[in-house]
Amino acid sequence: MRCPECAGQRTRVTTGPAAFAGAAAPATFVLIALNVAFFLAEIAGGPGGLTESSGSIVNDLALRGSSIAEGEWYRLVTGGFLHAGFGHIALNMLALFFLGRLLEPSIGTLRFVALYAASLLAGAFGAVALTDPGQITVGASGAIFGIFGATFLLAGARGLRDVASQLGFLLLINLAFTLSVPNISVGGHLGGLAAGLICGLVIVAGERGMLGPRRLAVELIAMGVVAALSVVGAVAVAG
Repeated sequence: MRCPECAGQRTRVTTGPAAFAGAAAPATFVLIALNVAFFLAEIAGGPGGLTESSGSIVNDLALRGSSIAEGEWYRLVTGGFLHAGFGHIALNMLALFFLGRLLEPSIGTLRFVALYAASLLAGAFGAVALTDPGQITVGASGAIFGIFGATFLLAGARGLRDVASQLGFLLLINLAFTLSVPNISVGGHLGGLAAGLICGLVIVAGERGMLGPRRLAVELIAMGVVAALSVVGAVAVAG
């Protein structure tokens, strides 16, 4: 999976430091670092942290419908960087590590960041819509489901059937897990996935020449609209 801007270039094989994946997926590693930093802050603001979502940081920054209704809109973003224990962040960051290194180089860092942001906010919208207003929601799962959906869609659109089928199988397993296991944000996962699929469709449309010569600008605007509508929707249902 290569980004459209690089599709016409010959691939140069490198070894050593130049081949380090972080060079091709900088945003992925920055996002992982931010999530880890927030998690360390959770531990410092205990109690809990390593085993559950609690403490002053969680109370002040976690996604909660009643707080959104009171004007604390920043929780739509900060809630996506907090996690309910070590197992929660470990699974999410592992998924982000593998999916981000696959998707970011194939669409470019700017598109990847826009897609991540749109999916995170759409996941927050879904969580607020389907969760009790007084209950907190934390985790990067909404954004990761968005990356999952976009990667699956783009792999299929680019003719990578084996990759698409494997991703589709894993996506179905994760959806079954989401719907069957208690204490998982169904709205967060489904909202993020929906945004990822929409953004993926926009990118595919651009690759097929349907968005004109300024396709990058159109794609970013479309993803920004998804993000903005998610914020408006979250505030509306929270109030």
